Amino acid sequence: MIIPVTAVFAALTALLMLFLAARVVAFRRRLKLGMGDGGDRDCQVAIRAHANLVEYAPIMLIMLAIGELNGVSATLIYMVGMMFILGRFLHAWGFIRSRGGAHMGRMVGVALNWLAMLAMAALLLINVGRVAA
Repeated sequence: MIIPVTAVFAALTALLMLFLAARVVAFRRRLKLGMGDGGDRDCQVAIRAHANLVEYAPIMLIMLAIGELNGVSATLIYMVGMMFILGRFLHAWGFIRSRGGAHMGRMVGVALNWLAMLAMAALLLINVGRVAA
């Protein structure tokens, strides 16, 4: 069985992850660092923006795939996936713009990310209950 909806969001997540990773590499090259942040605030922010996506993406992509494999509506998976991707983009943008401080993009991004995770978890539980009944 194929999971084309999840594939779309895995690809979009990978593109965002590569963009954020490239920012880390650029800072480290400029600072002549093999690893770490050298105490540079902007490098720290670049590292954390990338790491935050790396921390959240796996569970979300796993839940999208499980939902798709278990028969959750493709429309619902697309809606939740778009909420997640938009949230991750806004979080990264706000986090970078504010240099790790408060920013509307960061706050809205976190809210969308958490709502997407909550919605997908609920859809999985509802689907399992429906299938098991």
